[in-house]
Amino acid sequence: MKTLFLNLCLFIAATTMAQSPIDALVTVTGKGEVTAVPDEVTINLGVETTGKDPKSVKSENDKSIDAVLKYTKKMGISQNNVKTQYVNLNKNYNYDDKTTTYTARQTISIKMENMDNYEEVVAGLMTQGVNTINGIAFSSSKQKEYERKARTQAILNAKEKAEQYLSPLGQKVGAAKMITESGASTPQPMLMMKSRAMMDSSSSGETLAPGEITITESVEVSFYIQ
Repeated sequence: MKTLFLNLCLFIAATTMAQSPIDALVTVTGKGEVTAVPDEVTINLGVETTGKDPKSVKSENDKSIDAVLKYTKKMGISQNNVKTQYVNLNKNYNYDDKTTTYTARQTISIKMENMDNYEEVVAGLMTQGVNTINGIAFSSSKQKEYERKARTQAILNAKEKAEQYLSPLGQKVGAAKMITESGASTPQPMLMMKSRAMMDSSSSGETLAPGEITITESVEVSFYIQ
């Protein structure tokens, strides 16, 4: 009786599997790119102060930062786009001459939504005590729009690839079963900056070459095969 029941279960399972074939799929990766001219720039800058007395070093550093913040207001930069990123006070001991000094550092991120007066702003910041520019990142105010366009291109590119694979086989691309997004990336364009000494000179040449940014989207799509 047990053997008969087991055989019946195996027969039902085999029949069910025969009636439910595994879906035939083709899985491809699609890529979309949109190129744009950046209209925003984020400057990461810092103020570094060194001296023998920690209180005076910190006080001098704070004064420079205060001057920087006031200058950004004067230049019409939204204070929502000015952010303190790093504050630090270090003790430094020189083993050669047995002396101790202190270094205060603060870094600030400034996002400019208008790049027209970039040269003027950077030059002015240098006069307020900024002595390091750690990096510049370009972006677009239409970033989300460009990402949507790149995403659409990525989907169409994936479908085109699937059609290229299936066409020689006499098969067609069906509906999409699964879409996996790899995410967007925006590689930064090449830029040119002058040194502090050059900026302090009388030269009036441009110091920024923003170029273009490329917004890239990648997706992996599994299509049914018809």
